Amino acid sequence: MEIKRFEQKFSVCKVTNYSQVNLEDQFCFIGKTEEELSLVCLTENVPDNTTEREDGWRAMRIQGELDFSLIGILSKISTILAENKIGIFAISTYNTDYILVKEEKYEQALAALEDAGYTIVK
Repeated sequence: MEIKRFEQKFSVCKVTNYSQVNLEDQFCFIGKTEEELSLVCLTENVPDNTTEREDGWRAMRIQGELDFSLIGILSKISTILAENKIGIFAISTYNTDYILVKEEKYEQALAALEDAGYTIVK
């Protein structure tokens, strides 16, 4: 299985509303619950109405479209990273999963996945 690495830096944020979020940005993940409005975006695109944020994330993507019947893909990756003491922030889209890792652990995470048989692509 291939993992695509991204060079951009990401931020995980809480926002007051989505009025300043540019949905045309290259990466924009939003989540809404009864308790919060969350946003994951490129650090350079964090909106001004952010109330809390954590910078310093890097991302990787499981390549290809993952069928909903596939089981354990994200679990296997998160287990490998957990065994290497690397925390993740996972985001799932309709097609695939994205895994965010703190910047200081990013290269270590990619190396651990490569050692486990994953192919890392740019």
